[in-house]
Amino acid sequence: MDLQNEKCVMVIDESLPLGMIANAAAIMGITLGKQMPEVVGTDVYDSTGKEHLGIIEFPVPILKGDGELLKTIRERLYEPEFADVTAVDFSDLAQGCKTYGEFAEKMGNASEEELNYLGIAICGAKKKVNKLTGSMALLR
Repeated sequence: MDLQNEKCVMVIDESLPLGMIANAAAIMGITLGKQMPEVVGTDVYDSTGKEHLGIIEFPVPILKGDGELLKTIRERLYEPEFADVTAVDFSDLAQGCKTYGEFAEKMGNASEEELNYLGIAICGAKKKVNKLTGSMALLR
C-alpha cells in the first residue's frame, strides 16, 4: 500500500452528544484496524525501554456532517467508482444494540433506507476520498 497516496477520514454527525461521537469514532477505528492492519505501525519504545503499541501511520481527520450528508456519502460509496474504497458505517441500529448477535439479527431485517448513519469512515486513494469529502470542515 502506497501510504503517500492513501487517505482516511471519518465523517460523524455533529449533532450527536460528545460521548456518542467518541463511541462512533472508536468503533469505526477498531473496524478499520481489522480491515487494514497494514496501516498500523510497528510497536515503539520510549527512552526507558517501555513498549507502546503501534498506531496508524497517517492522520485520520474527523469531519463534521449531518444525517442527510452521511446517507448521501454512504449511497455514493456503493457506486462502482468507489468499489476499492474501504468504508465502515455506524448506524443508529448498531448503536442501539447490546450484543453483536442482536446487531446481526436486526441488520438482517433492516433495509438500507431504514438506516440512519451516525458516522462513516472512508479509506482509499486520496483523489477518491477527497471527491467524497474534500469540502467538509473538521469536527471541533
